[in-house]
Amino acid sequence: MEGILENMPNQALQEDSLRSEQESSNGYGITNYQAPQPIYAKLDRLMKLPPIGIKQRAMDGYMAYFEKKCVKSKGVITEAKEFIPGGVQHNLAFNYPFPVVFTKAEGAYLYDLDGNKYIDFLQAGGPTILGSNPPEVREPVIELLNECGPVTGLFHEFELKIAKEVCKHMPAVEKFRMLGSGTEAVMTAIRVARLHTGKKNIIKIGGAYHGWSDQMVYSLKIPGSRRFEAHGIPRVCTKYTREAKPNDLASLERVLRLNKIRGGTAAVILEPVGPESGTRPIDQDYNAGVRKLCDKHGALLIFDEVVTAFRIGLGGAQGYFGVRPDLTVFGKIVGGGYPSAGGIGGRKDLVNLLAAGLESGKKKCYSGGTMAANPLTAAAGYYTIKEIERTNACVKAGKAGDRLTLGLQKMIAENNLPYVAYNQGSICHLETAAGMFIDLNWLKILKVLKEIKVRKLEMEKFGAAYMAEGLVTLAGSRMYTSAATTDEVVDDALERFGRVFANIDRSALLRSK
Repeated sequence: MEGILENMPNQALQEDSLRSEQESSNGYGITNYQAPQPIYAKLDRLMKLPPIGIKQRAMDGYMAYFEKKCVKSKGVITEAKEFIPGGVQHNLAFNYPFPVVFTKAEGAYLYDLDGNKYIDFLQAGGPTILGSNPPEVREPVIELLNECGPVTGLFHEFELKIAKEVCKHMPAVEKFRMLGSGTEAVMTAIRVARLHTGKKNIIKIGGAYHGWSDQMVYSLKIPGSRRFEAHGIPRVCTKYTREAKPNDLASLERVLRLNKIRGGTAAVILEPVGPESGTRPIDQDYNAGVRKLCDKHGALLIFDEVVTAFRIGLGGAQGYFGVRPDLTVFGKIVGGGYPSAGGIGGRKDLVNLLAAGLESGKKKCYSGGTMAANPLTAAAGYYTIKEIERTNACVKAGKAGDRLTLGLQKMIAENNLPYVAYNQGSICHLETAAGMFIDLNWLKILKVLKEIKVRKLEMEKFGAAYMAEGLVTLAGSRMYTSAATTDEVVDDALERFGRVFANIDRSALLRSK
């Protein structure tokens, strides 16, 4: 069957070709930066409608898939609930109607315990830009495992090798300290900022995710939600965490000014493509504006590049936008998807505050982790970066993201649906229920909570439908493409999405008009 994009208008194909030429010259996977205002306008229209979901008969069929085709998975999860809270250990696992047990990952595909094959748009939450389990990384890691084992707690040469690669490619990273996770890296970056500036307040952008430390479980997913998800966290832990509105420099400056009477701002931390991996997109010059405001008010700028480093380009978002943060946070992507991976890089004077080893007499930020920079993960990260560079993987993944997004946009338009598809290169978004775009009105909190519940359920239903069609996504609304996501894979995926969209409850759509 011909690919779904074969009949695109000539102008769109010519523009796509032009973007391909541009991307080859700059090495970044974002070829056509999309202005956020039209995206927000479409999202606003979507939010004014009640959720437009899938026909009940079709949903019943998708539920039957899990009962008939995922029998072994269901059995394992049923037993797991006796030993594991909720039956699953990972927040990325999709729980509706129950988590599927995956046993094999290869390139653009995942395979479950029952032998079902899926197109992988989760890509471990973003770090596997080469595709899952590439042999170019796996084979030297196995060799190292046979020779050295997983960890010694002492120095290994791959600690230096990966540090040199990170410093080579990331424009604002002069030195690099490897840690065990993105959460640890955020904690460390904040600690460094407070020690260096002597100030306490930290400003984050509302709706962003910066790990699960006590001080950062604040205004997650939905701007203005503040301590909504801070269960078990004393108020004192978020006392110095402030919030500014997404893509709003005026809001940020107001908080910076207010912080002056609260003792000043140690740092502003942000995701440089927008909160939640660009789910809330930003203006192209927004980061430069934040940089100026930080300089004006004496605050450090921290880029959380847990997703964007080595995904949108070897130079990360800082290279793409041409903005130099003071500190850069890395997560799982710095280990190519191998476990216990994270780190912090930046200006020498700042990162030198993290000098490790048994040495006394120096003022430094305490940071640790026996498994941090273990030989296997350091080696995996090193070989991953080298392979990304050799194959131009970020550009290939970005082209796949563009093709997927264009196909979804075409499908949405042809079916006259209110959904919104957009992307930042290989980071793709498909909003059908827009659960994270609810206007958080605390005066109408009961109504808001009800709407959150309804839209969250619709997101779960879409995610389950996609899964039953052989598509693994992140919460049914975000997708990551990789260098292994070929045109054939994308076109196959679009056909599967098309089958879901063909089952939309149009009676609900008509009633909304």
